[in-house]
Amino acid sequence: MTSQNPDCPYCGKTSVLTSSREVYGGRNFGPIYLCKCVPGYAYVGCHKDTIKPLGRLADKELRYWKKEAHAAFDPLWKSKKMKRGYAYGWLAEQLGISKEECHIGMFDVAMCQRVKYLCIAKMNSLAQNHQ
Repeated sequence: MTSQNPDCPYCGKTSVLTSSREVYGGRNFGPIYLCKCVPGYAYVGCHKDTIKPLGRLADKELRYWKKEAHAAFDPLWKSKKMKRGYAYGWLAEQLGISKEECHIGMFDVAMCQRVKYLCIAKMNSLAQNHQ
């Protein structure tokens, strides 16, 4: 399987497909696309058993906000408060994007921040409705 290496959003250069050992202190979590243009590097992992990127390359700040966004969003469907597809549809509507574009791995910092705060508000609303 081949994949075109994604360009780095920070410097515009083409990323390099390499082992995740380079960024995880020798531990291997599969292949990543990497660019060393920023402190802490910009990288993205790949879908399991593929070299298809999980999203866009992310620097340290964006990686932090992607984790925050997932930590706020995932409980909406993992807790069975919403079905997964419905949760993504709801989020897409809140963000003003299509469901097909609604992928946290592709979001920038500002969008991840919006996801976090929207999802926290939604969880609070759902919790109050069940009291």
